[in-house]
Amino acid sequence: MNFIETRGNDGVKQSEVTFSEAILNPSASFGGLYVPEQLPKLEDNFLQNHLNSSYKELAYDILKAFEIDIEEREIQKALDLYDNFDDASNPCPVVKVKDDLFVHEQYHGPTRAFKDMALQPFGSILSSIAKAKNEKYLILAATSGDTGPAALNTFKNKENIQVACLYPDGGTSDVQRLQMVCEDGKNLKVIGIHGNFDDAQSALKNLLASDSFKEELKNDGIKLSAANSVNFGRIIFQIIYHFWSYIQLLKQEEITYGEKIYLVVPSGNFGNVLGGFYALQMGVPIEKLLVASNENNILTEWINTGVYDITDKELKLTKSPAMDILKSSNIERVIYSLYGAKRTKEMMEDLNSNKKFVMSEDETKELQKYFSAINSNDTYGAKVIKSFLDDGYLMDPHTATCIKAYENLKEKDLKTVIYSTAEWTKFSPTVLNALLENDEKYADKEALEEISNKFKANLPQNIKELFNSKIIHNTIIEKENIESEIVKFIRES
Repeated sequence: MNFIETRGNDGVKQSEVTFSEAILNPSASFGGLYVPEQLPKLEDNFLQNHLNSSYKELAYDILKAFEIDIEEREIQKALDLYDNFDDASNPCPVVKVKDDLFVHEQYHGPTRAFKDMALQPFGSILSSIAKAKNEKYLILAATSGDTGPAALNTFKNKENIQVACLYPDGGTSDVQRLQMVCEDGKNLKVIGIHGNFDDAQSALKNLLASDSFKEELKNDGIKLSAANSVNFGRIIFQIIYHFWSYIQLLKQEEITYGEKIYLVVPSGNFGNVLGGFYALQMGVPIEKLLVASNENNILTEWINTGVYDITDKELKLTKSPAMDILKSSNIERVIYSLYGAKRTKEMMEDLNSNKKFVMSEDETKELQKYFSAINSNDTYGAKVIKSFLDDGYLMDPHTATCIKAYENLKEKDLKTVIYSTAEWTKFSPTVLNALLENDEKYADKEALEEISNKFKANLPQNIKELFNSKIIHNTIIEKENIESEIVKFIRES
């Protein structure tokens, strides 16, 4: 299967590329993204045939359906990394918390967040391609807190790979920051910037599209790629776990085959919910995708009104920081799927030039066939965390935003799966404030220990060890200096 461009072709780049080419060089014509030329049609009994499959077996068959040009042994090697999760046979369990509500726990990997589900195998595959081609790559990553640790972990000490990871200084939790700045791989560079995640992501996209930056790297024999979800190598692995949600409900005899379900996804950059959108189109019986936002409610406004407008918006720093985003990259792939390349190019150029685009009434109605959206605030999230622990379930602040959608957006009496994208350990001060119903300031280490002791919550060993780890990366710069800092890292490595 080949991959095509969301904004059409510029006459310079190839109009169609292979999967390996798309993940090695993720920037398409006119600053667009790559998407599959068509989604694979799975056989009618695909879901039933995988009732007794392991996660790796399911993942392998979905990847094969995309006909990706990756050697079978490399695919298997990548999928074997799920063996390092808490439970190799079930790396992302689906847990029942109410009669009609289930939590898909995506945080059982090495960095305790959902990004491991995609970045562990993706990193292995990208590294193997680079090594086979005998090419050297600089991998760029911009993070609001979870992509960074997961990217650094998967690419650490990989041959032919260097990684530059950008994060907003003060915009992540202490645990997330320590997971990055304490990584000791010789091929890694972690850079804090004075700015927010949108600044980091914009810098990444600009560098990916910059001919002068690529030429600078070329002088050192290095090519450029990315670990963010602008890269379809991330997205393809994010499709799989939505199939797993449905299969687990079948296996638990909570639904019968063909019965539709709701999926609720806390969303910032729209990659996770995009995976659900693709799963729906590939045949998973999903009634609707319910999008949960925090006070940075740009996605809620877009889905509900058809207008994406950030002209007068300032990014708010909330207690669910992974969702503190105003320019969501992956809406572009949804727009392309629904309206085509010409319209996608128009909307994205409007957004880049005018910080706004407006869809027609018919376009908005088409979007709303698949998505509904709602937003909540930190006060609501704290109440949810407290009430659910009172009933025996501990969640993080991002997962808590899903409950607003579960309570308000369901139009039918159907089973609902919400996505828990991070373990509580990543945001322990916020969780402790919620549980004790106060607003005191807690250090991460203090909050982790109190929650673990007082509420009998499991504290993973790798989280405990963070606070005794040596800080390797202490670079914090102005966003204007990102390119020169990365070039300096390349030259000194």
